[in-house]
Amino acid sequence: MANWRKTLLICIVLLAAAAALLLLIFSTEPVPQRESAVRETAMLVEVETAKGGTFRPLIQATGVVKPAREILLRPRVGGEVIELSDAFVPGGFVTQGGLLLRIDDTDYRIVMEQRQSELQQAIALLEIEHGRQDIAERDYRQLGKTLEEDNRALVLREPQLRGAEAAVQSARAALEQARLDLDRTRISAPFDAQILSRQVNLGSQIATGDTLARLVGVDHYWVETTVPLDRLRWLSFPRDDVAEASGVTVRHRTAWPHDQFRSGRLFRLVGELEGDTRMARVLVMVDDPLALADGSVGMPPLVIGSFVQCVIEGKPIENAVRIGRDHVRKNESAWVMNDGRLEIRQLDIVFQDAEYAYVRNGLEDGDQVVTTSLATVREGAALRLKATSGP
Repeated sequence: MANWRKTLLICIVLLAAAAALLLLIFSTEPVPQRESAVRETAMLVEVETAKGGTFRPLIQATGVVKPAREILLRPRVGGEVIELSDAFVPGGFVTQGGLLLRIDDTDYRIVMEQRQSELQQAIALLEIEHGRQDIAERDYRQLGKTLEEDNRALVLREPQLRGAEAAVQSARAALEQARLDLDRTRISAPFDAQILSRQVNLGSQIATGDTLARLVGVDHYWVETTVPLDRLRWLSFPRDDVAEASGVTVRHRTAWPHDQFRSGRLFRLVGELEGDTRMARVLVMVDDPLALADGSVGMPPLVIGSFVQCVIEGKPIENAVRIGRDHVRKNESAWVMNDGRLEIRQLDIVFQDAEYAYVRNGLEDGDQVVTTSLATVREGAALRLKATSGP
């Protein structure tokens, strides 16, 4: 019994010692301290450098190719077609004055010979009348003043003389008309042209006013396009043939290689709005549209009726800053990175084309404009540039 009590006492002492030891350990463990300030994480961004200077904005438009000079060829005399030029075919090229076709001129030659004979006869009658007048004047002088003055013109055959002179003039006019009709049996090109269509063949009987062919000039074509009314003040139209006009680059994205284009210039502002879009109609002139000149070798030809894209060079914008159009934010503002912090700048935008925005106030040359979309936009937010990998 005494041993059992002794063992129990020893166990109680050991438990008490262990409890005391644990209490000492936990009472001396350090307590972690929470930092009072939370470190801000800077957002990764990409930027573009704003560029200052003088710029020409580019105005994009779509237009349709049209001939600047076009005629429907019609004869001024009728008859049988007895000759056609080899170049007088659809797609053929003819030069000014070149023969296109010839009408049988037999009847017209006969008529001209008749008119020549009539003129000679009228001249002969006029000469006879001059002789008769000379005789009448001699007789009148012999009579002295026995005749009344009112009868003098009749005695001197003045009405007969005027009639003979009028007959000569009429015969000359008839002969000239016969010569014109004979010349008109040869139909020539009125200007350098391409034949778009032909409605006559060898042996055809044609009459005055019949349509023979459709010709278009090859010196230049027009591209008729439309631009918004608020863009007109940025365009330069020539006041005369010498004044400088806005340059235009013409492309056909579906038919031409991407690196091919034709150069043109603004020609006229058409004084009427386009019916559906209510935009202003303008004409662009392109010289040598079919690339026929030696200096145009390799250039793509324009095809009448095709739709093309025009990039019109606007008037210069001076003292402006240019940034990408996509980097203009809501309410015409921009995000600028300055000393690692975000600044929200309000912009005074002068003009925006398809690619750029041109700013008068709000940006300076060299400003770092943020191009990255941010989830949180706050003035003064911390920013840092994304690292760029080497080549």
